[in-house]
Amino acid sequence: MTSTSAPPGPGGLYPDLAGQTAIVTGAAKGIGQSIARRLALEGMRVVAVDMDEEALPGTVRALRQLGAVVEEVCVDLARDESVEAVFDATLRRFGTVDLLVNNAADLQRRDFLDEHQAILDLQLATNVRSPYLFSQRAAAVMSRNGGGSIVLISSVGAERAHQLGLPYDMTKGAINSLARAMAVDLGPCRIRVNAVGPGVTRTYRWPDDGAEERSRIMTQIPLQRPGTVDDIASAVAFLASREASYITGQVIYVDGGITAQLSPPGPLAL
Repeated sequence: MTSTSAPPGPGGLYPDLAGQTAIVTGAAKGIGQSIARRLALEGMRVVAVDMDEEALPGTVRALRQLGAVVEEVCVDLARDESVEAVFDATLRRFGTVDLLVNNAADLQRRDFLDEHQAILDLQLATNVRSPYLFSQRAAAVMSRNGGGSIVLISSVGAERAHQLGLPYDMTKGAINSLARAMAVDLGPCRIRVNAVGPGVTRTYRWPDDGAEERSRIMTQIPLQRPGTVDDIASAVAFLASREASYITGQVIYVDGGITAQLSPPGPLAL
C-alpha cells in the first residue's frame, strides 16, 4: 500500500474518530484503499469491503501492520445480499457503525448511442442501489446509537459531463441527489450525509505512458496537477470528524478547480 503524502501524526488529526467503527466499500485499491488507510491512522476500526478477492487481503494486511483493527469482507456489491453480509460481520465484530463510506463503483463509460444495457444494469446496481441500501442499513444502526456520518464518493462527472460519460456520470448525479435527500431525512437522527467528488486523481489506473497527454490534461486543471488518493481520503476524514459537525447535505469537489471553470482551454478528457 502506498501513500503520496505524510500520514497524520500520533493520534491522528481528529482524535474524536479514534475507537469508532467505519465501513469502507471498494477498499482494496485506489481511493477506497487510501480512505481505509487514513481512517485507520485516525484510530478507527475499519471494515474493508471489496469484491477483489486477490487485492483485498493485501490491503487488510497492510492496515494491520499499521496497528489497525480490521474486519475483511469480500462480497459483490451489485448483489443485494451483500448488505446483510457486511453488516452481520460488522455488528458481530464491533457492535456498531459510526461511519459508512460508499466508495465502490463501476467506472465503465460508453457513447450513448452504443449498446451498453449490461453496463447500465451493473452500474445502477453497484453505483446507485448498493449505496442506497448500505446507507439505509447503516442509518438504522446509527439512529439507535445516537447518530453517525455517511460519506458517498461522487465525481466531477455529476456536475459537468465527461465527453464520454454514460452511464457513469448519470449514476454519480444520482449519488449527489441521494446525499442531499438523505441529509434532510436523517438530520433529526443526528446522522450527517455528505458526498466527495474527486476530479482527475492519480490512482493505480493512472497510465505509465502518455506523458504528452497527461501534460495536456494538467494544463486544463487550475491547480495544474492531478489529485492524489490522499487528497480524497483527507476530505473524507474531515467530513467524518467533529470538525464538520454542522456540515450535511453537501457535495465537496476535490478537483483542483475543474468544476469552477466555465471554459477550460480544450476538452478535458478525464
